[in-house]
Amino acid sequence: MNGQGFCYARGDPVLQAQKVSKIYALGKEKVKALDEVDFLSTQGDFVVINGPSGSGKTTLLNLLALIDRPSQGEVLFEGKPTSKLSERDLAFLRRQRIGLVFQTFNLIPVLTAAENVEYPLLLLNLSRQEREQRVRSLLEEVGLDGLGRRRPDELSGGQRQRVAIARALVTQPRVVLADEPTANLDSTTGKQIMGLLQNLNGEHCVTFVVVTHDPAVPPYAQRVLDIRDGKIQGERYVADRPA
Repeated sequence: MNGQGFCYARGDPVLQAQKVSKIYALGKEKVKALDEVDFLSTQGDFVVINGPSGSGKTTLLNLLALIDRPSQGEVLFEGKPTSKLSERDLAFLRRQRIGLVFQTFNLIPVLTAAENVEYPLLLLNLSRQEREQRVRSLLEEVGLDGLGRRRPDELSGGQRQRVAIARALVTQPRVVLADEPTANLDSTTGKQIMGLLQNLNGEHCVTFVVVTHDPAVPPYAQRVLDIRDGKIQGERYVADRPA
């Protein structure tokens, strides 16, 4: 890890899209949300997909997360095509190899912060001791040490997003996909969350892919892809990132 908190251990491709298109039927009309998009991320990448509402960025994220399937093209995970995988196999990858962070946090309100983080581990064959150790370590790492017994309604928006980030990392995934992670936060808290993601990228060397329309987010990336009207309009590397 360097002083800016980024992972520089490059490895094999983690997520890849090859000429991916997504077409939706809107009555008798067909709307092309994505138009032959190419995308590649490798181990340790921190990529931001930047674009306005309706640009196709969330559609692309859903395809990369294996939540939806493309109309055309191929999504590869760890170099392997996913188009012919069964729903069971896709669910396994989503459960164990892909972490998700949502703009609305998606926490279970009746569970404590610690229980929300632990929840994905209940489907894995781990001992209670191992589960508790992972949860305790991640809550401390995201700055919530001592708050594990609080329910979501007892936490601030920034704290809830930190819980969601810890939950996304608890299965030790290869990639974390974040959909507008600063959308429901004030600007100061949003910067803190992006700084946290930057540091976690460096500490864990986990690939991060963030989609956003927030102009404050791209400076935290290593690479930025600009998407408009379902097409990647350009790619750039970030020279000066916040420390």
